Amino acid sequence: MSRLRAFLDRVGKNFEQGGRLERLHPLWEAADSFLYTPASVTKGGAHVRDALDLKRMMTIVVIAALPCVYMALYNTGLQANLALDPAKLASLSGWRHGVIAWLGIGYSPDSMGACIVHGALYFLPLYAVTMVVGLSWEVLFAVVRRLDVNEGFFVTGILFPLILPPTTPLWQAALGISFGVVLGKEVFGGTGMNFVNPALAARAFLFFAYPADISGDAVWTAVPAVAAVDGFSGATPLAQMRQMTGPFADQPFSWMKAFVGLEPGSMGETSVLACLVGAVILIATGIGSWRTMAGVALGTIAAAGAFNLVGSATNPYFAVPFWWHMVAGGWAFGTVFMATDPVTSPFSDRGRWIYGALIGVFLVLVRTVNPAYPESMMLVILFMNVVAPLIDWALVKANVRRRQKRRAQD
Repeated sequence: MSRLRAFLDRVGKNFEQGGRLERLHPLWEAADSFLYTPASVTKGGAHVRDALDLKRMMTIVVIAALPCVYMALYNTGLQANLALDPAKLASLSGWRHGVIAWLGIGYSPDSMGACIVHGALYFLPLYAVTMVVGLSWEVLFAVVRRLDVNEGFFVTGILFPLILPPTTPLWQAALGISFGVVLGKEVFGGTGMNFVNPALAARAFLFFAYPADISGDAVWTAVPAVAAVDGFSGATPLAQMRQMTGPFADQPFSWMKAFVGLEPGSMGETSVLACLVGAVILIATGIGSWRTMAGVALGTIAAAGAFNLVGSATNPYFAVPFWWHMVAGGWAFGTVFMATDPVTSPFSDRGRWIYGALIGVFLVLVRTVNPAYPESMMLVILFMNVVAPLIDWALVKANVRRRQKRRAQD
């Protein structure tokens, strides 16, 4: 390693001030700091409202997301293999099926290896496109601004493909992450200065720009309709609940199956178990706010309980209990990885409780009373990203008034 360090120091002189490649210093610094700790490290706040060391925080978040990555690989392949009709395998075409045929692993849903490989052929291309395109924008802005490239995008780069359907076209992923990085972060000054989560901004852009490719029942399972088992729909648990015609208690849903994550959905959002592992890592290291997570849980319990008490003769969704809201859709993933973003959430402990509770309440409200949109975690968190500064402002003003009142009494 010492020889590598000496080689990098020798070559790096060309990128320093006055060197032949001075303008490309941000690109060189990004590669050097990826291999080694930067010569100058953060002493104060890495974010506008957060004092964690940036590289440490990003590394831990990526590690915490790895269980969700594993489930993205396994469950994506599992759902595709379950949906395939063995009698129609000859109709499959494309490079992914060519790779599977070359490896000779087949499409058995009982084979963990077959499921992981099949899922990887959908997740890894989306991840690669996200990283290449997103990092290209990061480097471009760093070069223009003559700033160092930081590690902030590595979290966005791994979270964005996890919240996508497996069938998302690669060009749409490139377009979406471009929107998220450029208009969701860089125009506001870069990492730590954005007021909305870039990954969610990218996902929202795709949702509104290309709704047919990002919503509906057909996009959640990576198998062409011509090769699917007759009668297969691919609907997520949330969509199935929205289609209920009888009491919720009579529905044949499996809570444990949804908890583990063996249901159709966005690639990395289906497994509450994987998200819980990530939550433990984030809380134990102090990276993720347990107050925000607990606030979301309490808000969900309160809102779901209120709808359960009110009831409805025409809307069975009123009867969905809170423990089902917590395992359906992107509740767990949004609570653990999106709502706890230290840049876009409130900076005070009390503000995080309020912020999380409102996310939980609005989530259940939209799911229950909006017949056209069974999932709402993405848009609710984006909305609360915008409200977060107002929560901080209100709490600061209230604290100032209390101090003024005490001072007047003294």
